[in-house]
Order: sequence, then C-alpha cells, then structure tokens
Amino acid sequence: ETNCAIMAADQIIDFLENGNIRNSVNFPTLLLDRTTGHRIAFSNFNVPRMLNSVLSILADHDLNVVDMLNKSREEIAYNLIDLDRPASDELLTRIQAIEGVVNVRSVEGP
Repeated sequence: ETNCAIMAADQIIDFLENGNIRNSVNFPTLLLDRTTGHRIAFSNFNVPRMLNSVLSILADHDLNVVDMLNKSREEIAYNLIDLDRPASDELLTRIQAIEGVVNVRSVEGP
C-alpha cells in the first residue's frame, strides 16, 4: 500500500510540475521530457484542425515549438508543447477560446 501511495504521489507531482500523465482513466498516457523550461499543456476534444488552430496562435505570438507531443484516447486528446519562451496570459486565453479546447495551462519549469 505504501508503494502505491508513493507512486500515485509521484505521478501527481509529475503532472503538476511537467504536465505528464500516467495511469489515467480518462486521459491517454503522455510523457515528454523537458527540452525547455517553457511548456503549455492543453486538453481538447479530438477533432480535426485543433492542432492547426493552436499552432497558428503560437505563430501569431512569434513563439517557436521546440518539442511537442499529442495523444488521444477516444474523444479526448492531451498535448504538451515546449516553447522557446514563456506563453503569455493573452496567448493562453486565445487558446482556451478555441471551440473544443477543454483546458489550457502554462507549465513553467527549470
């Protein structure tokens, strides 16, 4: 029981600090090693043109994608995108406003 509790706590910490997901019932497993300290994480309905919409907003803000991972499980998708510099609150608001985006957050790290 202790080992399971430690494992669960470690997975929650990894989600909060890095956006990584393991052993979720509703979301796909998604693990992306950090390439920069600037990351956004977002979940969305798994529909066409979603990534194109998000990447267009990043380009509008002159942000470069350094690394990216997208995984889906049935109707839901989860994404981690490492950027060359921090995402602004305005950028996060624009992504959140896209129809089909469930949640978006900045995951700044070391």
